[in-house]
Amino acid sequence: MLADYHVHSAYSDDSTYPMEQVVRDAIRTNLDELCFTEHVDYGVKPDWDQPRGARFEDGHPVTNCPYPAYLDELDRMRERYGTQVRMARGLELGVQTHTIPAYERLLERYGSRLDFTLLSIHQVGDREFWDGAFQEGRTQEEFTMAYYEELLGVVERFRGYSVVAHLDLIRRYDPTPGGPLPFSFVRGIVAEILSRVIADGRGIEVNTSGWRYGLGGPQPTCDVLRLYRDLGGRIVTLGSDSHRPEHLGAYLRVAQDLLRTVGFLQACTFERGEPRFYEL
Repeated sequence: MLADYHVHSAYSDDSTYPMEQVVRDAIRTNLDELCFTEHVDYGVKPDWDQPRGARFEDGHPVTNCPYPAYLDELDRMRERYGTQVRMARGLELGVQTHTIPAYERLLERYGSRLDFTLLSIHQVGDREFWDGAFQEGRTQEEFTMAYYEELLGVVERFRGYSVVAHLDLIRRYDPTPGGPLPFSFVRGIVAEILSRVIADGRGIEVNTSGWRYGLGGPQPTCDVLRLYRDLGGRIVTLGSDSHRPEHLGAYLRVAQDLLRTVGFLQACTFERGEPRFYEL
């Protein structure tokens, strides 16, 4: 079983990969299943139908996924190619504590059409990681802990997700010479986050883009995966975080081998919000 549960198409603001081409490439590369997880980042992006205040790139407003168009095209792809590859309907939710109500409204409207939702922390206080705005003016210890404190605050208040994506994402955006802080520095708060995730019947993702970004392994690290296992966590998905053809399905088999080494025997796909376990 090879399932890629973190896939972006041109319905995400940071991708130009047409959905039908994604599906054809998935079939060509022998994926059994994929889940489209288009971006939603309330607080820093408005919805597609209310673009006032959006920043512009290449003359176009940067907005959240146009949900009706995305879901309608995905339904057409499922009808056309569904006998060759299973396609799940998902979103990647870039949640912050102050934007939780917006996501609750979104899921009230569209949740019945979704199979899967990723919970990501892409910014805190509407300050982005990718451009360094969040890290600016903070020490390494301060921005690292602020990231995990925000994630803990979100999982304590929000239930509308299936798994936490790239749980230690801040490592990717840590500009400190010498690299991110050792796991021992954050182990306590990570354990709090994972305990809440497990208690709520949710899971975590193994995001293979860590190899692509030169981190030497997936996100989260094996330290986090072992802690999750030791705390009783079972729900795990694998995703490439693909935005381009060369990303799709990348390192999934490597990640499966790593999960087995860590002690997991199964991973998950999802259907209508419910995990479906398969053997690794």
